[in-house]
Order: sequence, then structure tokens, then C-alpha cells
Amino acid sequence: MTYLVLVMAALSWVQNPAPTPGLSPRTIADLAWFEGHWVGSDGPLQMEEIWTSAAGGVLVGLHKDVTTRGGTAQKVWFEFQRIEGGADGIAYVAQPGGQPPTRFALIEQAARRVVFANPAHDFPQRILYWLDRGKLHARIEGSMNGREAFEEWVWEKARR
Repeated sequence: MTYLVLVMAALSWVQNPAPTPGLSPRTIADLAWFEGHWVGSDGPLQMEEIWTSAAGGVLVGLHKDVTTRGGTAQKVWFEFQRIEGGADGIAYVAQPGGQPPTRFALIEQAARRVVFANPAHDFPQRILYWLDRGKLHARIEGSMNGREAFEEWVWEKARR
């Protein structure tokens, strides 16, 4: 009898293997820590990252960099982004400068850290976000012109 129970348990496991650690059964709602208006600066560069709620199963974001050199604010960069579910699982979809969308699949997820990847993309190949001590961090990384490269940002919640 014990042998039969073990065989049935093993067959059940083979038919329904354990989910990939950190990825399943996660949902977009698990990423609600993105939500908010985040701001940061680097000298004259003022950075904003705004993320909507996860309601409806999608986080919609906007990134904007503005320089204040010369006393006049001028746009340096912007990007539209979203985190959504699809047939391939959860993905970060980037549209830098309004370009066509590029998908980065979720490959790692912890309570306050996510990593998305698209190895076929020119640069970056990986996008990381994490929340640490109330600050939202982002890092893009990968190979560019045959060398490893990265860029990082840190934002805090905007005060209202």
C-alpha cells in the first residue's frame, strides 16, 4: 500500500512539475511595489519614473529625464513601459523614445526584486528593478560593442 501511494505521488509530480522557483504562481499584483511617482537627480539631470497600479493585470510606466542646464528645463530622454502577462508569461515591454515595443521575459522574481531578459536584444539584454529602504532602483545591463555595460538609476517617492 505504501509503495502504491509513493508511485501515485511520483506520477502526480511528473504530470505537474513544481513551478520554476520565484516565477510561478506569481502575478502582476505581486509587483504592486512599483506603483507610484518616483524621482531622482544626478547633477542637473532630473529623473522621473511613474508606475500605475497593477489593477487590470498590467502596470503602465513612464520614464522621463530632463536637464536644467542653463536655467531652462529641456527633455533629454523618455520611455514608455509596461509590465504585463502574456502567453510567454510576465514580461517588461519597453518603448524607448516611443520606438516599437521590445519584450523582456521575467526570469527572476523575489519579494522586492525582478529581473527581465531578452538575450537577442542589442542593448540591454537584462533589466533589473528592486526596492531597497524605500528607494526604487533600476539597472540595465548586457553586452554593447563587445563589452559588458550597465547603467543604474535610483529614485525615491515624490513628496506631495
